[in-house]
Amino acid sequence: MKKRPNLLFLGIDSCRALNMGLCGYHRNNTPHISRMAEDGVNFLNCFSPSIPTPPGYSALLTGRDCFGTGIVTLRNVPELPKGITLQEVLGENGYASTCIGFGDGAYTHGFDKYITYPSWGADHDDGKAHKAMNLNEVAIPELKRLAAGDKPFFLFLRHMDPHSPYLPPAPFDRMFYGGDECDPENHSLDELYDFKPFRDYFREWFPAGCTDKEYVNAQYDGAIAYMDSCIQQLFSTLTDLGIEDETLIVLTSDHGETLDEHSCWYDHHGLYDVTLRVPLVLKFPGVVPAEGVVDDYVQQKDVMPTVLELLGIKTKLKFDGRSLTSFWTGKPREAEPEMYITEATWQRKHGWRTPEWKLIVALEPDFHYAPPVELYNLIKDPLELNNVADKEPAVVKMLKARMEKHIAKRKKACKTENPIDIAATLWNDIGRAFVSSDEAYNGMHIGDPAAAQKLQEQKK
Repeated sequence: MKKRPNLLFLGIDSCRALNMGLCGYHRNNTPHISRMAEDGVNFLNCFSPSIPTPPGYSALLTGRDCFGTGIVTLRNVPELPKGITLQEVLGENGYASTCIGFGDGAYTHGFDKYITYPSWGADHDDGKAHKAMNLNEVAIPELKRLAAGDKPFFLFLRHMDPHSPYLPPAPFDRMFYGGDECDPENHSLDELYDFKPFRDYFREWFPAGCTDKEYVNAQYDGAIAYMDSCIQQLFSTLTDLGIEDETLIVLTSDHGETLDEHSCWYDHHGLYDVTLRVPLVLKFPGVVPAEGVVDDYVQQKDVMPTVLELLGIKTKLKFDGRSLTSFWTGKPREAEPEMYITEATWQRKHGWRTPEWKLIVALEPDFHYAPPVELYNLIKDPLELNNVADKEPAVVKMLKARMEKHIAKRKKACKTENPIDIAATLWNDIGRAFVSSDEAYNGMHIGDPAAAQKLQEQKK
């Protein structure tokens, strides 16, 4: 009996679509992934509606939205119910599974095997982070082991290169920058160094005396380029093993990243599109058409039902997302142009996004001293620089009504409270909502890469 197809799932952490060559970026920093995308379908408007990492990956691995998973925070993440994850469904259908980059945690339980690798700060004598090569050193032997088995496999890889600290090795560290990062006349990082919650963290991995934000931005692009070169080794291994044509490849991200925009400074908070929009590519020769490009809005919750359909697996599970195969099979698909958005990393907010408008509502004071309501016209102001909430009260009222209607519908359907409301006592370290921006500013702090890694650790 012929084995079912394999699944190679590349979950790239903190990878914003805006800075990827395959998504139209002016720098060609993803030549190998772009070539892979040409052999499959490239979704140019895939959104991660709930940030940060736990809600992003839990949506990808369950096909559910934040009401369906109950997960919206980075800290104090609730355990997903057993039996609803992609890895569990595949296990029930005879798959061997391995997760590289996560432990057995709240939303990653159900894999047969877990492997970790050095994926954060500088790990070599050159002072750079060789994250993707460290991953390959454990992933390629594991890929070969799984391919030699008598079961189809699901290999999940969490690439960390676009996640700070951005420390790509040479020559990628200078690939997109030829200036003087310590120019004393450059003051583009002055505001960052004045931001007490994050400045100690940045001083741990920025070059001593760094003054130029464009240098840091170039490190992000260089980290993606370095990762791309290492990912090609994975693709070549599939070819060498003779299993390229029987393996579905999924490449996506848990969320995007803010660089020097919106004063969020090299992190993934803020409900702006740089953080919400992520890459999504599907490749499966003979099943997924080549040279496919989709402009319609899709979401992370659509990935799991798509994967199961492409692998030929039926399940009784109900999904909040829908299979994306209709984009090339001709089946009717109702567009989903509006979405509910949430964040609970360094600030707790929610909102409503349409093709024209973005509404962001603060659920408690934030450490950026931002106004409680933000409204952006995404057609006139795609960079979300001009808050028009005071000028467009009718639009604010309309979008709030649509958001509240959606919340009420999802609460009823899931028989639950809104998880962003539940998060009021869970998302930060004080166990309650902040009462002022001063309290948030003085109460939120990250000191070094080790502290950042600890926040992301998944342990039962």
